[in-house]
Amino acid sequence: MFVNNTPFLHSFKVDVSHLEKPSRFTFPFSYDPHPLSELAASELQAYLEQQQDFQHNFGLHDKEGPAIGKMFGVLVVETEQGNLAYLAAVSGKLGNSNQHKHFVPPVFDMLTDDSFFLMEEEKINAINRRIETLESDVTLAELQRKLDELQQQAQSELAAFRQHMKKEKAGRKEKRTQSRLSLSDEAYQLLVEDLIKQSYRDQHEYDVLKAQWKSTVDTIQQDHQQRQHAINELKDERKIRSATLQRRLFDQYQFLNAAGEERSVLSIFSERKQLTPPAGAGECAAPKLLQHAFKHKLKPVCMAEFWWGISPASEVRKHKNYYPACKSKCEPILAHMLRGLHVDDNPLLENPAAGQQFDIIFQDDDIVVVNKPAEFLSVPGIHIQDSVYTRILAMIPDISGPVIIHRLDMSTSGILILAKNKDAHKFIQDQFIKHTVLKRYTALLEGQLSIAAGIIDLPLRVDLDDRPRQVVCYEYGKPAQTKFTLLRSENGRTRVHFFPLTGRTHQLRVHAAHSLGLNTPIVGDDLYGKRDKRLHLHAGLIQFQHPSTRKIVTFEVPDPF
Repeated sequence: MFVNNTPFLHSFKVDVSHLEKPSRFTFPFSYDPHPLSELAASELQAYLEQQQDFQHNFGLHDKEGPAIGKMFGVLVVETEQGNLAYLAAVSGKLGNSNQHKHFVPPVFDMLTDDSFFLMEEEKINAINRRIETLESDVTLAELQRKLDELQQQAQSELAAFRQHMKKEKAGRKEKRTQSRLSLSDEAYQLLVEDLIKQSYRDQHEYDVLKAQWKSTVDTIQQDHQQRQHAINELKDERKIRSATLQRRLFDQYQFLNAAGEERSVLSIFSERKQLTPPAGAGECAAPKLLQHAFKHKLKPVCMAEFWWGISPASEVRKHKNYYPACKSKCEPILAHMLRGLHVDDNPLLENPAAGQQFDIIFQDDDIVVVNKPAEFLSVPGIHIQDSVYTRILAMIPDISGPVIIHRLDMSTSGILILAKNKDAHKFIQDQFIKHTVLKRYTALLEGQLSIAAGIIDLPLRVDLDDRPRQVVCYEYGKPAQTKFTLLRSENGRTRVHFFPLTGRTHQLRVHAAHSLGLNTPIVGDDLYGKRDKRLHLHAGLIQFQHPSTRKIVTFEVPDPF
């Protein structure tokens, strides 16, 4: 315990002298929390459970208002005197405020009373209210209804008149044909002239009718367009004001790094050839923590972020679970802020398959069936080329065709089918596309299920702010269905069989962990649950029609966990 005058710096409540400091700072995008970070997090969680400093409904208890979980972060630091302490932060605002006595402040507080942000936001809100008033005006809706009705009526009458003209034209043609032989040349010429006049008269009447309808429709349309134009002008003004405000706001975010260099968020993102930073860039816990540490001459030691409260409807967030920093908002900023610090290596640049081998459980002239270990790429990645694909090519140099028919996540073990020629690839891939391939996965879930079997139906898309994570999205997500069957309970965990009916990225992992799915993550799922020695998910059985024999073949490998 020590006395400090640095704002928002918290002394540990217990003696930490027995805990060895890490030799390098936490790599924020993939980490196991250091014991010092875990201790700081536990103290922060104890504070959250009993604090009376602010009001916020995290969804953990029955409270009024919408329930919103939050990401919190802790940064263990060393003072100039060599003492260990920690800082705490929350991502975004909390209880409609950016200022809290327990958490470091934002890099820029847009919510102060004299903030240009609030003043401009009020102007934008006023525009929003004017747009809403104009769009909800019954006159606009009535004009649109009347316009649609008149346009439909005009099209109907004009179409009917065109049919009349077509019928009259056919009658005139028949009259000319019949009269050619029965009339004298002079009489026939008079008839032709009269028929031409009838044609001109019909066309004139059509043009008059068309002009009448155009005049009627234009009158209503002009009134409607004038009202809509007023709305569009307001929307254009709102767009310009919002973009200008966002850029002015980003100008206020200046980030320090360990080397003492300061850069704006706009400069940081422009270096990545991303002209506009995403909304909220710089408001996450990690940048707040590092900024406060650098400003007050505190040396970062280790860091961790955890979720507190109910999970969002689309994402998978578990109460008290640790999570890496997000990619789209934080990666460019933290890349700048961590310069000058000795940081853990990026594990994503290390080859997890180094020293590993896989078994070929079957091969013939058409296919190769492989039992892929966990932490082994199916195909080359951005940074790592070593994969089942590259090794198979090295083993079988005369292999032809696309080779890869389907994939398994790097962390998933089990059966992978590869084609040795183009025809075999097309034949089996067609079965995958038509969903006639039977696939069975075994998974160990971090909890117990109360239902023995069922189907999970949750559409998925990539999390644009945090690739490769997937989110549930009913608007833009692709259909994703998974059948499941409970096998048995094992020491508080549950072993299940999954039968994916579709093949979306991370489908089984999200369907297991999401609150609308089984709400029970797979053991070892570092994206949607908790890290462990491995992801306990295994592709144990596959059944399909062989490309040459046309017989149904089945391959099965027992799970290794």
